[in-house]
Amino acid sequence: MSQGNDASPQRVEEMFDRISGVYDIMNLLISGFQEPRWRSRLVKAARIGPGARVLDVACGTGKVTADLYAAAQPGGSALGIDFSAGMIEIATARRATPSGDLAFRQGDALRLPVENDAFDAATIAYGMRNLADYRGGFAEMARAVRPGGVVACLEITTPTSRLGRLISIWFDNVVPLIGRLAGQGDAYAYLARSVKGYPGPERIAEIMAEAGLEQVAWQGLAGGIIVLHTGLVPSPAEARPRAS
Repeated sequence: MSQGNDASPQRVEEMFDRISGVYDIMNLLISGFQEPRWRSRLVKAARIGPGARVLDVACGTGKVTADLYAAAQPGGSALGIDFSAGMIEIATARRATPSGDLAFRQGDALRLPVENDAFDAATIAYGMRNLADYRGGFAEMARAVRPGGVVACLEITTPTSRLGRLISIWFDNVVPLIGRLAGQGDAYAYLARSVKGYPGPERIAEIMAEAGLEQVAWQGLAGGIIVLHTGLVPSPAEARPRAS
């Protein structure tokens, strides 16, 4: 049985369309201005260099995608995919290059509009917990990445450390309040709920392995409220069947 977010995908898509205009500033505020540092950790974990081809799933307004693109220069490319038309519109207007080597496309993370083995790495930041099928999301990212490439996931989770639990209290109470002040109370109340429903890091590591990834590892940031998972796409001889 698949494990994933039980919210209606249509409702989630509409919600992200509504918040697209305030998404970047809200991420800064609710992270205590730590989001750029966490984003940097994700880019480093992708292990890319000049000439790399990188996929960023659930790219939002494209900040991670742009950082991946910069890390892949000279000669590299980055594609951001998000199911929210509002997010893609902003990402394209702010960051896409005329040459098309930094580009954005609307698409479903569970049915990525890309070919097999087309990228050297794939990332997802704060998007996995919104998917209806976590295993399917990782399997699609693995499908898109060449053997030996990295799949990396940065996500908010429920922490177990004392520091993390203190941060979580702030997150549970302050984030919905900030959302209401921004006129998006329902959306940011959903954010807090979606974190509570997201599996712990050990289970996510298991799901990544079930999706066919190898050498899965994870590390907690900010007292464990943020978790960075990585896995490698195995060579064809080593690969187990990927999830459909």
